[in-house]
Amino acid sequence: MFFKDINEINRQAWLRKILNGLPAGVRLLDAGAGELRNRRYCEHLEYVSQDFCQYHGSLGGASKEGLHSKKWDTSCIDLVSDIMAIPAPDASFDVILCSEVLEHVPEPTKALDEFTRLLKPGGVLILTAPFASNVHMAPYHYCSGFSKYWYEYHLPNRGFCIETLVANGDWYGVLQQEIARLGGFERQRRNWSWPLAYAYALLGLAYFKLRGNRCAKDVACFGWLCVAVKRAL
Repeated sequence: MFFKDINEINRQAWLRKILNGLPAGVRLLDAGAGELRNRRYCEHLEYVSQDFCQYHGSLGGASKEGLHSKKWDTSCIDLVSDIMAIPAPDASFDVILCSEVLEHVPEPTKALDEFTRLLKPGGVLILTAPFASNVHMAPYHYCSGFSKYWYEYHLPNRGFCIETLVANGDWYGVLQQEIARLGGFERQRRNWSWPLAYAYALLGLAYFKLRGNRCAKDVACFGWLCVAVKRAL
């Protein structure tokens, strides 16, 4: 009723801008592509998708914990593999996109190692990952809290120059979104107090409407949006 996914709306707008701005014809790997939601921004590119294709949504998943998609279709994936061992030659891509995937990788720095191998010198790495994240796609949810310092440490150590690193939202945005989610969450879990939760959400949303646009991205955010370039040899 009140919930609007600010996180996704902001992130997708950023991805659309970045991907639409890539030169026509470059070869892009969408790592952890899932249901190919970002393919629509890549029609001018040579698009290749990769996913491990083991998550099947709440109807077919083994776990009932956390938040789930009702269905999950990965039948159109080009490369079915572990993200840490993608079957492609060294330096075979101009661009690698990996959006909201690293939280589902047991050892995300090994995925960065694989991206480093696959990118050509001068190639572009586009990354997004959650700083604040509810459990989803269980049991394939291993970590969260990817701060700007994580990018600033791990990417230069692998030969990347960070060109863009911007916060998606801030602490207030995270709080606002979760307050807006509360009523529907309580109703879904059959908590008798769900009408009160909706009333609380209305009060919370009125507060955010009145408080203005002060920012606290140094405390928390939905996640960081990153573009990095692999240094030429």
